[in-house]
Amino acid sequence: MTQAPPFSQLPLSAATLENLSRLGYETMTPIQAASLPIALAGHDLIAQAKTGSGKTAAFALALLARLDAKRFDVQALVLCPTRELADQVTQEIRRLARAEDNVKTLTLCGGATMRPQIASLEHGAHIVVGTPGRILDHLERETLSLGALNTLVLDEADRMLDMGFFDDIAAVARRCPKQRQTLLFSATYPEGIAKLSQQFLREPREVKLAEQHAAAKIRQRFYEVRDDERLHAVGLLLNHFRPASTIAFCNTKQQCRDLVDVLQAQGVQALALHGDLEQRDRDQVLVQFANRSCPVLVATDVAARGLDIAQLEAVINVDITPDPEVHTHRIGRTGRGDDEGWAFSLASMDEMGRVGTIEKVQGRESEWHPLSELTPSGGGPLTAAMRTLQVLGGRKDKIRPGDVLGALTGEAGFTAAQVGKIQVGEFSTYVAVDRAIAKQALQRLNQGKLKGRKVKVRFLDEAAAE
Repeated sequence: MTQAPPFSQLPLSAATLENLSRLGYETMTPIQAASLPIALAGHDLIAQAKTGSGKTAAFALALLARLDAKRFDVQALVLCPTRELADQVTQEIRRLARAEDNVKTLTLCGGATMRPQIASLEHGAHIVVGTPGRILDHLERETLSLGALNTLVLDEADRMLDMGFFDDIAAVARRCPKQRQTLLFSATYPEGIAKLSQQFLREPREVKLAEQHAAAKIRQRFYEVRDDERLHAVGLLLNHFRPASTIAFCNTKQQCRDLVDVLQAQGVQALALHGDLEQRDRDQVLVQFANRSCPVLVATDVAARGLDIAQLEAVINVDITPDPEVHTHRIGRTGRGDDEGWAFSLASMDEMGRVGTIEKVQGRESEWHPLSELTPSGGGPLTAAMRTLQVLGGRKDKIRPGDVLGALTGEAGFTAAQVGKIQVGEFSTYVAVDRAIAKQALQRLNQGKLKGRKVKVRFLDEAAAE
């Protein structure tokens, strides 16, 4: 095994190295070793890193190295998805900045009142850490100036995109000086990351740590079924393994409809995605599945094309596809990044020829299990962790994700951890909230104000059923 490299091999000041040693930072984590030489050399960077990998120190040491403490202007800006993460990042930067005299770091997030933040900005700061919506608010009010900025960091960029912050991030980036360094950290690479990097990074270097081969993370199991027990077997799998997020693939639209009926009759929350759905219904189904408001999506291959759902725990092949490449594509949707995933396939005697073809392509035999070992694990029917609220107002009404997050974490009094994905559409905004607080959240949003005016809010699952 290769030795972890020491921080002393980096071009850091003696005072910084001494401070790192005092903090117990002797050797670099893999993400620090891969990204710090690039960042310290002044290049733009896209780095794949998850929470807990040491990424904060990776960008903090880079932005501190470029900082002129004598110049009392904002020289570095770090955008984070939530207030909790922004607070953690601020604390870490303050610890790492002890080597320098009086480096001032300020946190600016939604859900807190503006006045104290404006007062703090008037006293000046070197580094600002905050959520995109609130940073944009300060820029629009001209209470924050980025004229002296030399480093922009996008932390947990995939999570920010998930929460619907693309437009806010873009608006903030456009107000930063062109001649700056941009460091982007993300655990996964949804398509929005490529779009962000093309627009706002200059010839970025990419750091992707070598990952375990994805196939090893997908645990495949085959179950032999009779055609008349196939749909019932899906319910058995869900109740036994209880995955939080599953796509069940069917070969036909009719099979999709039938399976959803069976699952809903068993009390399992399931939605169908097939070619007969209108665009609006399709969008609303995907919103609920992607934000964890629906644990099971029943889909045809055509309808699921191009879907990239993060953290998909299981795939169920309700029917065996005649095309082995489609099978590989289906099961490859789970076990992404660092996550492990299940791939369950139900096969009747008539489909054994198709299974044989899949085995040839995969170069290994299938692992067969009997349906009889699937026993309910208790806890009742499978329900979702979240529920989706539909706010009747969107981009046309100048609503931004930060406004919704601020309304829920500010006056309404919920924590950012209880709020999930926020998606702002043209005329509607969808926000996932913890199922336990969903009714309260609906009530408080309907009683309160968004952007200074009353809005109508309803549950999306009830609205869709109308």
